[in-house]
Amino acid sequence: MAVLGKIRSRGVLLISIIGLGLFAFIAEEAVRSCESTKNNERQQIAQVLGEKISYQEFQEMVDEYTDVMKMTQGRENLNEDEMNQVRDIVWNQYIQNSLIAEEAEKLGLKVTDDEIRNILNEGTNQMLMQTPFVNQKTGRFDANTLKQFLNEYKKAQQTGGQQLEQMRVVYNYWQFMEKNLRQQTLAQKYQSLLASTFLSNKVEAQQAFNEDNVEALVDLAVFPYSSVQDKDVKVSDEDIKAKYNELKERFRIYDETRDIKYVSMKVTASTGDRAAINKEMATFAQTLATAEDPAEVVRKSGSAVAYIGVPVLKTAFPSDIQTMLDSVAVGSTTAVKENAQDNTLNVVRLLAKQELPDSVEYQAIQIGGKDIDEARNRADSVMKAINADASQWDALAKKYGQTGEKTWLTTQQYQNANTLDADTKAYLNALNTMQNGELRNIATNNGNIIVKITDRKGFKTKYTAAVIKKTIDFSKDTYSKAFNKFSQFVSSSQTVEALQANAKKSGYLVQELPGVGKGQHLIAGIHGSHEALKWVFDAKKGEISPLYECGDNDNLLVLVLDNINKKGYYTLDNEQVKEYVKNEVIKDKKAEKLIAKFNGVKTIQQAKAKGAQIVSVDQITFAAPVFVQATGASEPALSGAVAATALGKFSAKPVKGNGGVYMFQVKNKKNRAQKYVEKEYMQRLSQRAMQMAGNFMQGLYIKADIKDNRYLFF
Repeated sequence: MAVLGKIRSRGVLLISIIGLGLFAFIAEEAVRSCESTKNNERQQIAQVLGEKISYQEFQEMVDEYTDVMKMTQGRENLNEDEMNQVRDIVWNQYIQNSLIAEEAEKLGLKVTDDEIRNILNEGTNQMLMQTPFVNQKTGRFDANTLKQFLNEYKKAQQTGGQQLEQMRVVYNYWQFMEKNLRQQTLAQKYQSLLASTFLSNKVEAQQAFNEDNVEALVDLAVFPYSSVQDKDVKVSDEDIKAKYNELKERFRIYDETRDIKYVSMKVTASTGDRAAINKEMATFAQTLATAEDPAEVVRKSGSAVAYIGVPVLKTAFPSDIQTMLDSVAVGSTTAVKENAQDNTLNVVRLLAKQELPDSVEYQAIQIGGKDIDEARNRADSVMKAINADASQWDALAKKYGQTGEKTWLTTQQYQNANTLDADTKAYLNALNTMQNGELRNIATNNGNIIVKITDRKGFKTKYTAAVIKKTIDFSKDTYSKAFNKFSQFVSSSQTVEALQANAKKSGYLVQELPGVGKGQHLIAGIHGSHEALKWVFDAKKGEISPLYECGDNDNLLVLVLDNINKKGYYTLDNEQVKEYVKNEVIKDKKAEKLIAKFNGVKTIQQAKAKGAQIVSVDQITFAAPVFVQATGASEPALSGAVAATALGKFSAKPVKGNGGVYMFQVKNKKNRAQKYVEKEYMQRLSQRAMQMAGNFMQGLYIKADIKDNRYLFF
C-alpha cells in the first residue's frame, strides 16, 4: 500500500513522464515514417500523370530493351554510352506510351487482338520485318512461322531440351516486339484521329494557291538597324522588364535545369610514357607476325579489338583499321601506326581475305550420347542415312528431339563477339565455307552436329584479321603529378572569382554549360561524371564542387553551380535572357527612330532623299519570307505587307522587320505558271495543319507534370 501511495503521490509527474515517453515514441515512429517515405521517394525514378515509377520497374524495361539490342546486334555487352542511349530510348518510349495511353483511354481507343492478328497476317509492318519470322523468299512476315515457333516453344517448356534456352531468347524478343506493335498501333490510331480533325475547304485552298503563286516585284527602300548606333539608343530597366513580359513565353522552362561553370583537365601521356608504349608495341608487332595462334598474342597485349578467328565484314573493325585492311597483303603484318583521333597505336596482321556469303541458310541436327564415342558413332550413322536418303532429315531430327528446320545466320549475329570457343569457331568457319547442298559432320567437345547448307546470299569481302589496338596511356607518375597540381588549384579556389583567377594562372580553361537537365547522364560528355551530375542538383547557387576523378580514369573535374532554373520561366537574372531582351529593346528603339525618319514619305524618291538604300526585289510571295540582302535578314512581315498592297501602290506605312525598317513601291504582280488543282491544295493544307499541330506531344508532356529523378540513378 505504501508503494501504491508513493505512486499516487507522484501521479502528475508519472503522467508527464509517460506523456513524454509516448511523445518520444510517436516522434520516433514519425521520423521512421518520414525516413521510410524518403527512402521510397529515393527509389522513385519518375512520376508521370500522378503514377510513380520505381527504379526497379524502370530497370526491368531497360534490361528488356538491352537484351533486344544484344540479340539483334550479336553483342554480349554494351558500353557506357550505348547503355545511356538505351536508357534514353526507354524513357522516351515510356513517356510517349503513357501519355498516349491516357488520352486513348479518355477517347475509348483500343487495340484489339483481332487487329493485331490482321497486322500479323498482312505481314508488311516494318516492325515485323525486324523479327526472325520473315519469309526470305517473299520478304514478308510469316504468321504461320510465328505460330509454329510458339507451339514448339510451348512443347519445349514442358519437355526441356537443348534448344530451350535459345528459344526462350527468341520468345522474349517476340514478346517485346508484340508489346511495341500494340503501342505503335495505338499511337497511330490516336494520331489518325487527331489528323482527321484538320480539314480544309475550297476557299482556303484557292487562297493558299494565290499565296504560293502570286509573286511581286518591288522597289524597296531599306533603313537597316545598323544605320543607327547603339549609343544613340537609351534602354532603361523598365524597358527591359516590359519587353521581357511581352516575350516571356519564349523563355519557358519545361524541366528544371542548372547552369554551371566547370574546369576539366584531361591527363595525357608524357614523352617518357609514349616512348615506353612504343617500345612495348614494337615487341608485340614482332611476336604477332610469327605467332601460330594470334589469339594469345592479342589477349596478352590487352588490345581493344578482340580476335575471334573467323571471317567477318570490314564493319566489325574500328574505322581506322577498316582503312588499313585493303592495303595489307594476306599473311603480312603492318608496322606500328599511330591514330591521333582515338589516341592509339595499332598493328594489323591479315590472315585471310575471302569472298563469302553474308547470309547462310542451313539445317542442323545436334547429336549427343552417354559419352563422346557414342555421339560420334550416332553421328556417323545419321550421316550415312541422310546420304542414302535425304528425305529422312525431318524424321532423324525428330528422333533427337529437334525440328531440324531451316535457319538463317548472318555475319552481324556473331562478328562483334568478344570471344569464341574452339567449337563455335570451327562451326562458323564451316558455315562460311560450305557450298550449297553440302552436308558435313562437325565434331565438337560435347558431341557432333550434322549441318546442311540450303542457301547462301549476299557475297561480300570478309577478313580474318588480328588487331592490336592500345591506348597511348599515361603512367602512374604522370597522373600523380597532374592530380597534385589540379588538387592544389581546387583547394585554393573556393569562390567563383578565385577559381576564375587561379584557372588563368594555372593554364586551365573555365567553361560554361547552361541548361544541365536531370535527364542527362554526364557533364559535358565526360565519362564517369555521374557523381558530379548528382552534386549539381544538390548544390546551392555559387557553391564549388569537390574534385572529381572521372573520364576514362583520365579526367579531373571541378564545378561551380552558376544558376538554378526552376520549372516555369527563365528570369532576367539569366545573363543570356537579359542580353537577348536588351537587344530586342534596342531593335524596337531603333525601329522607332527609323519610322520617325520615314514620316511623310510617299514615294521611293522621297525615301532615298531621307537616306534609304533602294534595291529591287523580285519573286516575293506571301507564303515565303523574303530575304533582304541589304540587311541580311529574313522578313515575313515584309512579305505580308507586299501581298496586301495593290499593283502600282506605295506602302501605306513603314514595315518594322527583323533587320531594318522598309517601305516599297509595287512595280509588278503576276501569277506563276502553276496549275491550280483544288483537291491537291486541300490535302496539302490539311497536312500543313497537322504538321503545325505536330508538337501535340509537348502539350501532353506539360499537362502530365512529369517529375524526373533519373540523375539520381544513372
